[in-house]
This record gives sequence, structure tokens and C-alpha cells, in this order.
Amino acid sequence: MKETEKHSLGIKGWAVDDQPRFKMRNNGSKTLSNSELLALLIGSGSNEESAVELGRRILAKVGQDLDRLARMSLREMMEFKGIGEAKAISIAAALELGRRRLRQEGTARPQIISSKSAYDLIAPLITDIEHEEFWVIFLDRSNRVIHRHCVSQGGVAYTSVDPKIVFRHALDHLASGLVLCHNHPSGHLKPSTEDISLTKQLNAAAVLFEMKILDHIIIGGRDYYSFADEGLL
Repeated sequence: MKETEKHSLGIKGWAVDDQPRFKMRNNGSKTLSNSELLALLIGSGSNEESAVELGRRILAKVGQDLDRLARMSLREMMEFKGIGEAKAISIAAALELGRRRLRQEGTARPQIISSKSAYDLIAPLITDIEHEEFWVIFLDRSNRVIHRHCVSQGGVAYTSVDPKIVFRHALDHLASGLVLCHNHPSGHLKPSTEDISLTKQLNAAAVLFEMKILDHIIIGGRDYYSFADEGLL
């Protein structure tokens, strides 16, 4: 069936192998496009467009960026014609399950061996949020993760961090090393003057407790900035 002919029919009118549900059953989920996966969550389209076409329209609106889709509120999703509350909730629930899966992958006491390994551990927690959060990864002497904790939440451009809270948790967990992590919702990776000042302050305090700040990771979108890689620690 030609692509132009597909667009003029609902999903049920397509050849069986072209229907997302049957494609997934017969060939596996990896063979489906993002719009087809989204169509499965949407369930049904309308007389004007199929669920796949609606999925394409939603993805086009976010520039094919699944991170942006994950940050959309229920109200924003429901602004699309054909997406009611039930469908918006289904999409949001599926995206949240994806986030939780990524979080669980980091629960087996991994070892931090590079800035990338620290980024991979913390990014699922703060990549999609619209406000700043400051997290600390607490490590043992072998740089294996003991605990990770959000020590501060703020606004879209700033969050205040109390060193006493950071080191209270470090002492509670008998940590030997710390990796500082926070996000920039704007996507800009360059550290601010406040970021640099706070890092120096926490680094100086760590010495007093015979601990070491191994890195400070700033996450913006799908990329990150490492103080250690840039020679600032």
C-alpha cells in the first residue's frame, strides 16, 4: 500500500503488517517508529486523522524530542485535538514508567569511574524537570555509590544549597567521596559564578572532614558539564 493511501485510511483499514499493534506483536517493539508507539498509547484517532497521524503531529510539535514530550503537562497534551484527559494520562504514565526504569538501573551500587558514569546515574532524575534541583552522590573509598540524595530544590534559574545539609548526609552515610550534581532547566551548561563559588566552598569543607569532591556535574538537556573534566577541581 502506498504511503499516500495509508494516510487516507484509519489504522484498521491498513494492511495487517502496517498496523502498529500487529507490527509490535509480530516483529517486536523496536520495529515501530516513535509515532507508532505513541499511537498505541493514544489508542484511536478520529474521522479526520488516524492515531499514528495524531502521534506524528504531537511529535512534530516538540521537534521529535522525547524529553520535551516528557516535560509536557496534562493540560498541554490536552491542547491537541483528539487528546482528552484519559489519553493524556496514558501517555504521561508511560513516560513516567520509562523514567522509573532508568532510575532503577542505578540502584545496584555502581562505581563512579568518570564524569559520564556520574551523569548516567543522575540524569534520569533531573533531566525532565522545569526547576533546579541539587543532588549529591555519596561514595565509599572505592567510589561505589552508597546513597544519592536531593539536598535542595529551587526555581527555574537557582537553588540554594546549605553545606551543613550536604555534609550531614555525608557523615550519616560515612561517605569518603562526593559527586555534586544539579540541572540547568534552560539547557545552558556553562557554570554560573554562584556554581563555581559553591563548588569551592564545598570542596574546602570536604577537606576538613577528610572527604573528597570528585566532580560537579551540571546537566542541561541531553548533555552535561564536568568541573573535573574542565580542570576546575
